[in-house]
Amino acid sequence: MKETENIRAAIQGIAGSFHDQAARDYFSDMPVDLVPCVAFEELFEQVRLGKADVAVMAIENTVAGSLLPNYALINTSGFTIFGEIYLRISQNLMALPGQLIGDLQEAYSHYMAIAQTRPFFKAYPNIHLIESDDTAASAKWVADENRPGLAAIAGERAAEMYGLEILARGIETNKRNYTRFLFLYKPNGTEHFKVDNPEKASLSFSLPHQTGSLSHVLSIFSFYGVNLTKIQSIPIIGQEWEYHFLIDLTFSDVIRYRQAVEAIRPLTHELIILGEYLQGKHIL
Repeated sequence: MKETENIRAAIQGIAGSFHDQAARDYFSDMPVDLVPCVAFEELFEQVRLGKADVAVMAIENTVAGSLLPNYALINTSGFTIFGEIYLRISQNLMALPGQLIGDLQEAYSHYMAIAQTRPFFKAYPNIHLIESDDTAASAKWVADENRPGLAAIAGERAAEMYGLEILARGIETNKRNYTRFLFLYKPNGTEHFKVDNPEKASLSFSLPHQTGSLSHVLSIFSFYGVNLTKIQSIPIIGQEWEYHFLIDLTFSDVIRYRQAVEAIRPLTHELIILGEYLQGKHIL
């Protein structure tokens, strides 16, 4: 891929969504062409078909926690993580221009956005909250319907794109509401997305059913000066009460990190390096 080419980013949702914002913030110095997808599974398919260069996937939120299905998708995809970003999620109430909050009857948004803003609406019993598939799609639907009384909960970018007026800004309850997005590609011989001096890595492995097997692995990371920042388990389908562990590590010495990986390899099953990349920035 040439530096002057547009990045084709597969996202869940449509233009104006938080996935859209994450893609544009991460590739801030490059033009981005969106490849909208309905479901997260489609992200990988669009890249495999050559219709997108990268997949952009939300993986965890400071309020809602980890998106476990997405961890499972990444673990079996064969894709490589090459970057991350932490995006501040600010929810806004928006409607057709000229309306007041007292005029509203229904507000549409993704279930997570509704959960993040429900306390705000206790003061407005006139507004019935209705779940939809996507924040930005809700904003577009309200604009397309062009009917008074309808509103959406979405990001500022969606209001700008679909000509809606923001009636209340920052209505989320937790003002430290961030979503972590991962950026993935399908290795196919190109080194375009490879990071030369990584600071962070994501690994996946399973362990034998033995007392202390996980603590043994963690002690090795500690010995090599590698910091464990997250550990997540997902069930192994067809093997009751057995799990894959997905972990994030940070390090200042890439050689010591790689020595640690080789040291734990004999103790684990199906060890996969999901990605090695730079630590993501927090975008306000």
